[in-house]
Order: sequence, then structure tokens, then C-alpha cells
Amino acid sequence: MGLNMTIWAKLVYYPAGGVRMKRVLRIFFVLFSLSVFVLNFGAAQAAARIEALDRQGKPLTSLVDGNHIRLRITLDEAVGQASQVSFNLDTAGLPVASCTIHAGEKSCQSEIFPALGWYWGFDKTASAQHTVLATVDGTAVEGNAIFDIAPRPVVLVHGFNSDYTAWANYLGPQGYLASIGLPAYAVGDGQVAGVMNTGSFTNPTRRTNTLLQNAGVLQEYIAGVKQQTGAEMVDLLVHSMGGMISRVYIDRLMGEGEARDVAQLIMLGTPHLGSDCANLPVALGWYLPAALEIRSSYARQILNPQFYHRKGVAFFELAGNSILEPVGSPCTGVPSDIVVALDSASGIPVELSTLSFLHVELNTSADVFEQFVQPLLQKKPGEFSDAPDPQQPGAQADELLQFTRVYTGWIEPGGSQDLTIPIEAGVSVASFAMYDPSHSLETTVIGASGNVIELDPKVNGLIVVDDPATMVSLGYGFNNPKPGEWHIVLKATDRTPTGGADYALMAKFIGGTTLAAGTDKVLPQVGEAVQITARLSLNGAPLVIQSAEARVLDPQGGRQTVTLTASGEGIPVSWTPDAPGLYAIDIFVVAASPDGIPVERTAFLAIEAQPEKRVVPPRSLLAAAGLGVALLFGLGFLLVVGLVVLWIVLRRRR
Repeated sequence: MGLNMTIWAKLVYYPAGGVRMKRVLRIFFVLFSLSVFVLNFGAAQAAARIEALDRQGKPLTSLVDGNHIRLRITLDEAVGQASQVSFNLDTAGLPVASCTIHAGEKSCQSEIFPALGWYWGFDKTASAQHTVLATVDGTAVEGNAIFDIAPRPVVLVHGFNSDYTAWANYLGPQGYLASIGLPAYAVGDGQVAGVMNTGSFTNPTRRTNTLLQNAGVLQEYIAGVKQQTGAEMVDLLVHSMGGMISRVYIDRLMGEGEARDVAQLIMLGTPHLGSDCANLPVALGWYLPAALEIRSSYARQILNPQFYHRKGVAFFELAGNSILEPVGSPCTGVPSDIVVALDSASGIPVELSTLSFLHVELNTSADVFEQFVQPLLQKKPGEFSDAPDPQQPGAQADELLQFTRVYTGWIEPGGSQDLTIPIEAGVSVASFAMYDPSHSLETTVIGASGNVIELDPKVNGLIVVDDPATMVSLGYGFNNPKPGEWHIVLKATDRTPTGGADYALMAKFIGGTTLAAGTDKVLPQVGEAVQITARLSLNGAPLVIQSAEARVLDPQGGRQTVTLTASGEGIPVSWTPDAPGLYAIDIFVVAASPDGIPVERTAFLAIEAQPEKRVVPPRSLLAAAGLGVALLFGLGFLLVVGLVVLWIVLRRRR
């Protein structure tokens, strides 16, 4: 300050020395600027050591995409005041973590976090290495950490009545996943332990696993993949029922926070509200209980209210919407992929996309992979965020799709069967769904006029599917069908197996009579009464039920038929489950429409009986209480006696 005042005084009071003083000032400002530059340059080049640490605090030079790490910085010298550190990924400068170096210290480390997306560069091409840089209070420091990055594994989960071969196009060195450098693991492929059981076409009556049991297999498989690859997280890519299994795993079996091991759930055609197409194999008693767990009433009223926790996992869903006309959708609403309707695929909160594909194409199509799956698997750093749990849903009311009974049977070689299906006035669309796993039966449709109707793909939405996992092998329909008795004639062909062919057939109606049925409980205790109600109406007015019955399929596969008695306009009936497990209850009613044509409708229900609670009888409680009092009294008495004996012994010694 004194020097500045002296120079100022000379400039003011000694004009003759002005030139000399100007030179002094120039030198002063040059030296000052140089000192500032040197200080800044020194800060920018301050040496620092940057490290990545694993969960145990050990330094890393390589990691798998998605693994949890901490970042640590160590400066050469301690800082004079608290300094903020930002760790940035590559020269793009994406902030990935931060920490604070406290005054007098020279090191800090970040909170633990998952390195999700680190295998990919910012242009979404594979990047086997990444560099972490750092700034201290906004100023870059010299030093970085370079890591080798391995890709995050993809675990493929098949759906109903299927196995790992459903993912043939994704697996192997020529598969879709290998084309972008990702390791592929399909549950059941033998790479690690774990084989799910969702049904087998070669043994359709064999019991399947439940959703929870298959989720346990998935847990075992994921653990094996993690151990084999060193990964802490995987992506789940699932088809159809595989999404339901994965949801149960995430909700019930997967850990939370740092124990979470699913980065994202990518679903192809998962029926979150179920599919009424499942009623066909259920009627045959095939693929149980898996087929019953796809039933709409089970998904809406039992699965969804119980399994909704996501633990931060984002859900993505692709729905096929290739079928747009009701006449071409035999057992679901529209739009649909023939098995799963759009409203079912979007029945829970998901990030939804749609493409025009059938259900069996969603897990095989190259277009589906390139347009939907690949961009999600190639999400770059900064594109992941924890997804919150949706609000706990209550039981969702079943959509009132109207069905006839499910006609089931067996046709021997050379044989045929004639099925009669009444259609009353007011039905605007009648769609027929048949499940013929042998694909050997010939179908002839005879309308109410008695004429044979040639089925046409454009007019009748005729579709043939050669995949038992779809639960539908043949579908067709009619707009404004003529009221009366329709006949479906099924005939064996030279392709029919020597053991004959099983079939299940039902019709879905839009318009006409409506059956509404339900139960007052969906999770009753064994021995607890369940109230079943049913009501039939036409154009909003009640229709008198002439006959009704409940067809019950118990958890062991046994069947019973309970005759129901109509009371006025509806059916109130009490029924009691006698064993724990999943029950199918089909309410079948018959009535007469005003034009005299019979009306047949079926409602497909499901309940899951819980093990009976053990209640201790009052006498047992009293006995237990009495025993406890006796024991306490006895122990107290012994304690008193012991103290008296001790007192006597001590007294004698004295």
C-alpha cells in the first residue's frame, strides 16, 4: 500500500518524472499478470491421484458395466479450505459423482454408485475404456483414472409353455446380442444353473411351477450369471409370461439399494392384465397352474395387488398391435397381438411402445430388436434413473368380455364332432378361438341359415398360428352374425395323430347379453366361505337365468361341478375351499333371449386359498398360562429354599 501511495505521489507531484513512472507501472502490471498466470497454471496442473474403489474399498483398474464403485481423489497438498470435487466421465465432462475435501485434508471419496451405461460411449458405440477426470472448485486438476469396461450381461426369460430356445435369434455368436457385443444368457440354457417350468407341449398335463417358484429359479440363474461374469447387475429381456415371473422376482426376491441386481426390465408382450386366451388350455387341464396364472381374473385381482414394488428398476414394454379389428381378435380386445391386448400390456405403469407384430414374432423379429430392444440395451451414462414404485393398486375389475362355454373334447383318427353354438339377436361380432395343439383338425363353419361359410382372412380375420405358446391355433370371426344356432364341425385328417387330437373352442361376443360375476374374496383362508354372485342382463335390463353351475378346478387338478340356484335376477351362492392353492371357478349360465334363442355365457374366475390359520383354543391358552404360573411358583420356591440352606451353612461356619 505504501509503494502504491509513493508512486501515486510522484505521478501527481512530479510531472517531470511521469515517463519514468509509466515505465515502472508497466513493469508492475507485467509482473502482476505473470504472477496470476503462474498461480492459475499451477492450479490447473496440480497433481492428483484419481481412483475407483470397489465395495470393499480396493482400487480397481477394470469393472463390469453397472457395478457399484466409489471414486477417490488425493491431492499432493492439503487444501486451506473446504473444496468441492466433481468427477467427470471422459472429455465430454458428464458429472458422475462428487465429494468434499475438508480444510486441512487432501483427499475425499464419493458415495457408492452403479456405473450404469459405462460400456457405451456417448455416441452409443461400444467403448471398452473410460477415463475419469476431476475438477476442484471448478478448476481442472492434472491426473485421471482409466478403466477397462466389460459389458453388462443380458438375461433372457422365456414365457408360457416354452424354454430357452425361444431366444434362438438372440443367442450364439451370430445372435442379435453378440452383434452389439453383449453377453447373452437365457434361463435354462445350461450356461449356469436354473431351469424354469412354464409348461411343456410334450407333457401338457405335468404340473408346472408357480410364478413364485419360477421367480426362485430366476434368482438362482441371475446369481450364477453374476458369479461367472463378475457383474453386479444384469438387464432382464423377457417375453410374455416371463415378464410376470420377473415382476415377482423383483418384488419378492431381489434385494434393494446396493443389493439390487436388475438394471432394467425390458418386456415383449407381457399380459399385465392377463389374457382370456388362457381359458382354452385351462379347460383342458393343461399346463397348470401356469395357464391359470395368465387368466385375466388372476392377473387383475391376485397378482397385481400383491406384486408391484420395483426397487428402482425401470419397466419398459413393447406391445404388438397387428390386430385392429374385433372380428380378427378371437379371445382378447383390440388392438392386440392375438394373445395380449394393448390394454393388458399397458395395464400397469410402464414406458410403453407399440409395433405391428404378432405375439410369436416379438421375441424373434430383427426389427423388434433393432427398433425397441437395442436402444434400451445401449443406454449411455446419465440415461439411467431410479423408477419409483407405483401407488399400490387394488384389485382391478375384469373387463367384461363375453364368452360362451369352452367346448372341449377329443377326436379319434377318422372321427368328427359337431358343436352347436347359439347366437342371440344383438350380437354385433362373434369371434371364435380354437386350441388344437396337433394342428390336424379340419374346421367347417355352418351359419344359422344352414350354409357353409368359407373363411377368408380379410372378411373373417382368419389366422392360423403354429406355436402352442400362443394358446390359440385358429381364430376367425363374423360381423353381425345371423341369430340362431351355428355349427362348428371338427374333423380328423390324415395329419391327426394315432392317439387322436384334443381341442378346446370358445366364442367371444360383442353386443347382446352380458354376464357379470365375481367373488367377495380372492384370497380366502381354507375353510372360509366365499360368496359367488352372477347377474345376466340384456340392454341393461336383467335377464332371468334358467340354469347355472360352477365348474371348479382345484389346486390338485381335480374337478367338481356345483349346481347353482338362481334367485330372482341373479345367483348368490356360498362355496368353501378345502385346500390351499389356486382354484379356477367358471360360472356357466343359460337363459332364453326375448326371441327365444338360448343364451349361454361363462365367467372365468380365480381365487387363491391361503393356508388355514392355526388358532389356539381357549382351554389350551388357560392350560399354558397355568403351566407358566406353576413353573414360576416352583422356581420361586426353590430359590427361597436355596437361600435358606445357604444362610444355615454360613451360620455354622461362623
